[in-house]
Amino acid sequence: MRVIDPDGNQLGIIPIHTALSSAEEFGLDLVEVSPNATPPVCKIMDYGRFRYQQTKKQQEAKKKQARIQVKEIKVRPKTDSHDLEVKLGHIQKFIEKKNKVKVTVVFRGREITLTDRGKALLEHIAEGASEFAAIEQPPKLEGRTMNMVLGPKQ
Repeated sequence: MRVIDPDGNQLGIIPIHTALSSAEEFGLDLVEVSPNATPPVCKIMDYGRFRYQQTKKQQEAKKKQARIQVKEIKVRPKTDSHDLEVKLGHIQKFIEKKNKVKVTVVFRGREITLTDRGKALLEHIAEGASEFAAIEQPPKLEGRTMNMVLGPKQ
């Protein structure tokens, strides 16, 4: 196996028992760094410290991942224009924080006959949000709700 000492210098290709004895001389562990290589590469290092650094790298990578949430705004077919302006303000705040927004029109009772009004309402919201948001999913009727998904503009 190919062995690397703690300073990063190659000791060459040596047998396992020799590598283990040289690791003992340094007071460190023999860690297999690249098992798939031919011959396998081992490094003389402190294994506990190596594991600690690996977990730190994984945590940093996890922090850098984008976490996108889907926020929901619910309206009714008879929602007033001022209320819609307030909802548009909420949508803008969510989009600025890089979240997606699911706008839902809920139809209760006989309001289900007002689906055209619900679609017009969603289109009005999409127009108002067109400066800062893009439609990711157009209005779609599902049971007693009509949904539309808005996302941040690229």
